[in-house]
Amino acid sequence: METIAIQPLSHPPNAVVNVPGSKSYTQRALILAALARGKSLLRRPLAAEDTARLTAALQALGAVITPQGDDLAVSGVNGRPQAPGREIYLGNNGTAMRILTGVTAIGQGEFVLTGDERLRERPLAPLLAALNSLGVSTRSLEREGYPPVSIHASGLPGGRVALRDLDSSQYVSALLIAAPYATGDMRIELAGRIPSRPYIAVTVEAMEEFGVEVRMETPDRYFVRGGQGYRGTVCRIEGDVSSASYFFLAAALAGGSVTVENVPLQTKQGDIGFLKLLDELGCRIVPRENGVTLQGGPLQAGTRRLDLRDMPDMVPTLAVLAAARPGRTAIVNVAQLRVKESDRLAALATELRKMGATVEEKPDGLVIAGGAPRGAEIETYNDHRIAMSFAVLGLVVPGVTIRNPRCVEKSFPGFWRELNKLAR
Repeated sequence: METIAIQPLSHPPNAVVNVPGSKSYTQRALILAALARGKSLLRRPLAAEDTARLTAALQALGAVITPQGDDLAVSGVNGRPQAPGREIYLGNNGTAMRILTGVTAIGQGEFVLTGDERLRERPLAPLLAALNSLGVSTRSLEREGYPPVSIHASGLPGGRVALRDLDSSQYVSALLIAAPYATGDMRIELAGRIPSRPYIAVTVEAMEEFGVEVRMETPDRYFVRGGQGYRGTVCRIEGDVSSASYFFLAAALAGGSVTVENVPLQTKQGDIGFLKLLDELGCRIVPRENGVTLQGGPLQAGTRRLDLRDMPDMVPTLAVLAAARPGRTAIVNVAQLRVKESDRLAALATELRKMGATVEEKPDGLVIAGGAPRGAEIETYNDHRIAMSFAVLGLVVPGVTIRNPRCVEKSFPGFWRELNKLAR
């Protein structure tokens, strides 16, 4: 298998890096533009494996999507997705699987959504149950509650749907995005554990940008009037905070200063909370006109308990930081990481132990005793976030090698180029 050896930095970084467009915003904007009446222009969207899979799927549903330099022009289907008469393959794109399961319910005919082996292990049951309760006919084709899934669509009735104790907020986003095309009004009620709530806010913000009103009656109840529709628009995609986090991590570990362009401090992306954690640990945040600078400082020692339910994608980043920080770090309330691109909790525990860290794996998190990690060959489990996090740790720990480095193409094809800027 292909590997890449990480060269430790010879001096603290002083660099400016660029990150791609937000994966969350890009995928939502692509779907909304594809559903909309008229034409949209998405400025600087993410171009990566996940968005390529989604683009092909939306084209199969009838949208016309055309690259224009760094932008994408989209002609929408005006709320009428076409049944393509074949399976739609989504690779390991969990966001696309869940949202398109909701979106295809507004169409007519049979839609079959499938993906790779790992996607077929990622749960879908709460969304299927919700759609069935609204009168949509859905079924799993292999294992109950998992992809591949068939949606026999004849339009989406409105109504009330209740969701409780979810493993993903994407079920909520799927129902919200489909709701304007329902024949009646829709009310979505939430209860119990709902992880990654900031992503619901990203969905609502994107829907409103495309001309649909979402009323949040309470923090746990959303109302969308039926019979609406998205309108084509010009949509600028802000930079991806999850991708930026690896460069903020580099400044925290190595000292020095790293500026990430096109990442706003004022954003609905929940992962921006990572900066607050770094600030509390001794780093300094400097806002810029077109980005953010993080200046590293000595990391504070001691015991920390970090509840990351609202930013679970930051767990790999914080886990490698915890391995290098003096003290004990407990990362809690992230059980949903067991059903991501890999079982991230198990993967992180295994690879950090290879590097000599003491790690206790919990059902919903990790407890990491920091110290002096040593070099190792890191298995990435075909998971982009595992690869990028450990690559940054290799900037301060000699002897780190990353297996399957191309897995970063899922979300950040230019990662290795930008990482190399830190050594200049």
